[in-house]
Amino acid sequence: MARATAGYEEHGEEDSPGALPQPPRDEIDLGRVLAALADPMRRTVVATLATAPEGFEQHCSAFGLPVSKQTRTHHFRVLRESGLVSMTDRGNRVLTSLRRRDMEARFPGLLALVVADAAQDRQQDRSED
Repeated sequence: MARATAGYEEHGEEDSPGALPQPPRDEIDLGRVLAALADPMRRTVVATLATAPEGFEQHCSAFGLPVSKQTRTHHFRVLRESGLVSMTDRGNRVLTSLRRRDMEARFPGLLALVVADAAQDRQQDRSED
């Protein structure tokens, strides 16, 4: 059972124990999503999750972002508050997963563009080496 709290969806124990607050699908705003995707590190996180199998979860530190823990926490908070990712507290770690179905329902094709952009960036990086 999900409860709405101050514009954010809070999952009940039956749905997803430890789920951190996030906007419900119908309140995911394109402006906030695009602002979150404006940062290349956050785009990399989303592209990584988008190319993983459905339901894939990963610990925030496993993405290998070259930033401090505080900055990494900020990046993931921005992604969660925009509605792009869901984060679940599992005691001593927080796992992140892509809200793939919600993104496709709200903004069809957006994730494919993020993945294509990341692939193009990797190709350009290789050609520069």
